Amino acid sequence: MIRQLFKFREMLLVIIIAILLAVFSVRSPGFAAPGNLANIFNDTSILIILALGQMTVILTKSIDLSVAANVAFTGMAVGMLNAAHPELPLVLIVIVALCIGAVLGAINGIFVWKLNIPSIVVTLGTLTIYRGMAFVLSGGAWVNAHQMTAPFLQTPRQLFLGLPILGWTAIVIVAVMYLVMSRTFLGRAIYASGGNPTAAVYAGIDVGRTRFFAFVISGTLAGLCGYLWVSRYAVAYVDIAAGFELDTVAACVIGGISTLGGIGSVAGAVLGALFLGVIKNALPVINISPFAQMAISGSVIIAAVIFNARQERRRGRIILRDRGASEQIEVAA
Repeated sequence: MIRQLFKFREMLLVIIIAILLAVFSVRSPGFAAPGNLANIFNDTSILIILALGQMTVILTKSIDLSVAANVAFTGMAVGMLNAAHPELPLVLIVIVALCIGAVLGAINGIFVWKLNIPSIVVTLGTLTIYRGMAFVLSGGAWVNAHQMTAPFLQTPRQLFLGLPILGWTAIVIVAVMYLVMSRTFLGRAIYASGGNPTAAVYAGIDVGRTRFFAFVISGTLAGLCGYLWVSRYAVAYVDIAAGFELDTVAACVIGGISTLGGIGSVAGAVLGALFLGVIKNALPVINISPFAQMAISGSVIIAAVIFNARQERRRGRIILRDRGASEQIEVAA
């Protein structure tokens, strides 16, 4: 029974997170208290949303390294918009953030789809371009809290049933992404495009267009996080979320999303992000230095990659074994 449970990556992550909470609670009483757990989830909400966007791209056998730069440019744009036009309603500002993020994601998708350029090359270039655009837009200046309106800053922080709106936003995005990935043609096409592109083409799926929409989803969620980041930290600057693109990839890898495409789940991405959130919140509590924190996080990522590779290799051997058996049956017949 235990072996059956451990075959499920999500169950394994849940067990590991529970063990980590128990261990850290011994060192720091109250770490696993409901209020602190709510704070950890709230702190991890932006990473969860970005990881879900990254997941859709990775499932198509691509990668989006520009998500953090998208967050920076969109956050700077909406921060400046709110400061310059405080009369604009918050709903309109959020829509603008979503649209800007979607456009930046679509640019990545077009290069990958129409020009057939590897996604890592495209997004590595747009990573720099989008951050440069944020600098040009702002002139290197910051947008501080006193320049922003109260609704812009306070709405994601308002409590509802003990959890800030920011945390509830992440929950809603998780539910929407679950429905998209499990109940829609686009979700099935995303899995098929990464799992077996040749078979997907024969099934009538446009692999290039599917990857385009995956980048649009990633960009749209990054645009939303641009607003959420600025409102949460009450400041907009060029280096927003610097290096955060690596955290989104790490959350996906830890959650069992295969970098070879086609394998993974929404629950895995969420649990991978929560695992990183628990680690990053716990290590300072037990007085681990920032440099040691980076080493520990890197070690966890490498271990997750090795685990994924072993699982995929084992799966590949089973496929080859079954194929060989079927061929022997055909020969005997």
